Amino acid sequence: MSDRAQILTSFVPVATDSHFPIQNLPYGVFSRPGEPRRVGVAIGDRILDLAVLGQAGLLGAHVATVFAEPTVNAFMQLGPDCWRAVRRHITEVLGADCPVLRDDAELRARALIPMAAATLHLPAAIGDYTDFYSSRHHASNVGAMFRDPAKALLPNWLHLPVGYNGRASSVVVDGTPVRRPNGQMKHPDRAMPDFGPTRKLDFELELAFLVGCGNELGEPIPISQAECHIFGFVLMNDWSARDIQQWEYAPLGPFNSKSFATTISPWIVPLEALEPFRVDGPVQSPEPLPYLRQSGPAAFNIELEAWLHPDGAERATRLTRTNARHLYWSSAQQLAHHTVSGCNVSLGDLMGSGTISGPTRDACGSLLEISLDGREPVTLADGASRTFIADGDEVILTGWVEGDGYRVGFGQAAGKVLPALPMAT
Repeated sequence: MSDRAQILTSFVPVATDSHFPIQNLPYGVFSRPGEPRRVGVAIGDRILDLAVLGQAGLLGAHVATVFAEPTVNAFMQLGPDCWRAVRRHITEVLGADCPVLRDDAELRARALIPMAAATLHLPAAIGDYTDFYSSRHHASNVGAMFRDPAKALLPNWLHLPVGYNGRASSVVVDGTPVRRPNGQMKHPDRAMPDFGPTRKLDFELELAFLVGCGNELGEPIPISQAECHIFGFVLMNDWSARDIQQWEYAPLGPFNSKSFATTISPWIVPLEALEPFRVDGPVQSPEPLPYLRQSGPAAFNIELEAWLHPDGAERATRLTRTNARHLYWSSAQQLAHHTVSGCNVSLGDLMGSGTISGPTRDACGSLLEISLDGREPVTLADGASRTFIADGDEVILTGWVEGDGYRVGFGQAAGKVLPALPMAT
């Protein structure tokens, strides 16, 4: 961890347990009543309005207007050199020793917005959405449930990052209610499938990255350049209807069981903010093919938690605590594999890690694993129990890395489950 990251301080008060110190500076989109959406960064319990800073000439002429846009996309498109330069400008302006904003009461009042007085929105216009399956512990747990445990991993799993193309239109931001989906499912004790609300609604604790700069069709992104295309990371809950999924996934994979909602956090943590927290990921054996070989620490030491808060309950229950360092396939490997065929990825594309599980039961990233597909209920703080998510439950994901006296965090990605709608015939 760099000395500079440890000694940085801001004139904006930041609590020691805040997710948003000056070492973070995540990007998001916010609005206030009667005002348009625009781009800001989180600092403590405030939002720094980057449109105001741009108008004041504090971020450079080439980005003066991109932060008045209703998404971060225009800024992401400017590329990694611009991302680094703007981050340096913001860090300097917020620094404890810089008088430019600190001592200008009028500018400070316009530029620093109480987060509690703002509404946070989906930070980016999502282009396409791909979900990977990159946690070996998760893949092994699920494989052992539904196949011969000795063959829990399919033959390809240790050779490539398995993934599927999801539905970008149903990606929603933290706080958006999630409607329980209806679908077709086949119960073991019945000869024919039936239709109705899922009985096995689940969460999936994931990270996801957003593509800032894409590639041309037919031109793969080499592993050595993959991270130059990654703007930043968000928390992600890829909600899943397990009974619908089990019936529909063969032979082409999940469809209606996943497409109804995917929740992400409102703040995009820049890759640069996570650099001090790189760690080695799991040993990859057999060694990947050359286009997937990556040198140096490729994982991040991100603590991740999932909580469940039943409607009307006094307390939430922590369902799991795990860590992103358990991911077998890195983000760079995911992106290199995604494009090796010549597939072009584009500005705003969202790439999910897949469920992140650790080596123990209390580090599993889904209720499917925690409850062993409903066979062992989880006891909640109020004495109730769950095998899967009930109507009225709110699922809350959170995550952070721990620095020396500060945290770089993601905030939360939460959603409350609403009952299924009756189907008209």
